[in-house]
Amino acid sequence: MPDRLWTVKEYPFHPEKLRYYETIFTIGNGYLGTRGSLEERYDGDSPATMIHGVFDHAPEMSVPELVNAPDWTDIRLTVDGTPFQMVTKSSSTLKPPQGLILGYERKLHMDTGLLRRVVLFRAATGATVRVTFERFASLDDQHVMAQRVLITAIDGAPVIELEAALNGDVSNNGVRHWHKLATSATTEQIALSAVTGQSGYAVGMAAVVNAPQPVTPHADPVRPAARLRVALAKDGSFTCDKITAIYTSRDTADAPSAAATKASAAAALGYDALYAAHVAAWRHTWDALDIEIEGDEAAQHGVRFTTYHVVIAAPRHDDDVSIGAKTLSGVGYKGHVFWDTELFMLPPFTLTMPPIARNMLMYRYKRLPGARQKARDNGYEGAMFPWESTDTGLETTPQWSDPLPPDNQRIRIWTGDNEQHISTDIAYAVLQYWRWTGDDAFLLNYGAEIVLDTAVFWGSRVEERHGRYELHNQIGPDEYHENISNSVFVNRMVVWHLEQALHLLDWLQQHAPHTAQRLHESLGLTPARLARWQDIIARMYLPFDDTRQIHVQFDGFFDLEYIPVRHYEPRVGGIWGFLGHERALQSQVIKQADVVMLMALLGEAVGPRQVLLNNWDTYYPRCDHGSSLSPAMHTWVAARLGLDDEAYYLFTHAAAIDLEDNKGNVVDGIHGAASGGLWQAVVFGFCGLHLTEAGPALAPRLPAHWRSVSFNVVYRGETRRFTARH
Repeated sequence: MPDRLWTVKEYPFHPEKLRYYETIFTIGNGYLGTRGSLEERYDGDSPATMIHGVFDHAPEMSVPELVNAPDWTDIRLTVDGTPFQMVTKSSSTLKPPQGLILGYERKLHMDTGLLRRVVLFRAATGATVRVTFERFASLDDQHVMAQRVLITAIDGAPVIELEAALNGDVSNNGVRHWHKLATSATTEQIALSAVTGQSGYAVGMAAVVNAPQPVTPHADPVRPAARLRVALAKDGSFTCDKITAIYTSRDTADAPSAAATKASAAAALGYDALYAAHVAAWRHTWDALDIEIEGDEAAQHGVRFTTYHVVIAAPRHDDDVSIGAKTLSGVGYKGHVFWDTELFMLPPFTLTMPPIARNMLMYRYKRLPGARQKARDNGYEGAMFPWESTDTGLETTPQWSDPLPPDNQRIRIWTGDNEQHISTDIAYAVLQYWRWTGDDAFLLNYGAEIVLDTAVFWGSRVEERHGRYELHNQIGPDEYHENISNSVFVNRMVVWHLEQALHLLDWLQQHAPHTAQRLHESLGLTPARLARWQDIIARMYLPFDDTRQIHVQFDGFFDLEYIPVRHYEPRVGGIWGFLGHERALQSQVIKQADVVMLMALLGEAVGPRQVLLNNWDTYYPRCDHGSSLSPAMHTWVAARLGLDDEAYYLFTHAAAIDLEDNKGNVVDGIHGAASGGLWQAVVFGFCGLHLTEAGPALAPRLPAHWRSVSFNVVYRGETRRFTARH
């Protein structure tokens, strides 16, 4: 395929967009993610390496956050004594001696996970060099990172000085988590270790510099480095490779020793061999996950970009971590895990690389104790998963927002208290995984317990009023409306959840009676409890307007102020920012797919086609898409309803959320749910992939100008290739 369909390019240099490109150019391997910061560092940049599972709760923070690890990418250069800096004629603010950038191109190669920058640099002496930087985080060996610097003398015979370092001077927006910093530097290796203050996680980093001549070690208490000096003849060149290894105490009891050993072994293999193994691993990954679209290069490029960013955050070798809302590409949402994982980022792996999906579901299983603790603390039974989760499994949603302009007001955050549908979202992901994979061992040992104990929670959570069951003080997917009564999304998904729990118990009784007996006893699944579930299914209140033949989003929704959302175009942020918190609460403006989300998950089980169309016509015009995950879900539903123009329009919006920064906050990290949602919009929406009794099948509804869409899925251990056409 053409290179343009596999690359993202910056050309020319955009100093005003440093942090945007840092996010866009993130590299990773499922163990860590490293933002695309420039090796030589600049004012206003935000370099970060986020390692799965390493959280810390600093005294000045209200909640724990994923910790920014020491910087392994640090490399500084001088050419004839001129510091290598990205300075153009219009942006020069450095003191002499200073050079000039004559040419620049940076590319993220999504097919191989390689970030490459090429710069033509003229020193103050007039000597001109071409400098090429490459870096990758090995997909073959998750503890290995590699960099290469290739310098060629284009004009003149310059003297090059290079300093490759490990930098412990890092923070999370000023909050410092690393303590007990220790460094060392020898001719063979530079190394760094540190420990987080509250959680006690240790990190060990070691790097070996392979160069044409021996390096000079530079000891420093924060930034150990290896230095070298090379005199180049005209047209001469030299290559320097820096191979870094990273371990934490989550991996081994002695992270510094493990890093030192791995760095030496990897450096002995060399950059080229490491890169070849890395490329082979990427080829296998793209064989599994790639969606091939004929007839729309922009769509092809967009889907590959979003797929790439979910892939580099997905844990391949660890079943005790999951993907946060901002993946591993930034400090947004503090690295916390939301429903974004189970309903948006996990399904592509369930259908293509099931072991990765299983890892993420095991993260939830291992945090059942925290979910049970939350249920008890709130006076309920069973397992009540937290809205935001970290390493502990306890609720980590902050109760108050940061100060907001213009008057530094703080807003009470209720999602950790009342956005409870996440327990059903997780059960949905478990059952979807089981039905596609046929992984009975997972279901029997882990998954069934999640589904059933969260059902126990709902059985204790519902309230019997007016001869029916209701749910009050809820927050549905539409987070503009807090502490509402009878969210149709929540109530209907609870009915689905209890139905599935009873079906699951029947299946277990037939196929695994010992497991059924164990769960009946350990979870208290008495006949009285199961009878209550049946009663809730029969008498749960589902708000519905018989006159208009629509589902009512929640009690009193249509009594609120109607605001024409389309009048607030064009805009970058959500309407919430225009209206203010209080007015948004009292309006019919919807943050994101809510009733539409219900239609995506349950399809025709929600109601007949005309009701689904009525729902769309009612709620789509009221939706603000204030959340990045909303357009992809709307694409999915619009495609299934045959609303071709709306589906494609929403698809292009979803594909551009990060590439074009149409939410204005890409600097905080990639929108993981939007990325995973786009894959589903194509496969479940446009291609109509669904399960039948005979297995997976398609019901295509492609955009008019698309010729075909091809992709692989794994169904019960067998890889199947599908091609959808008109």
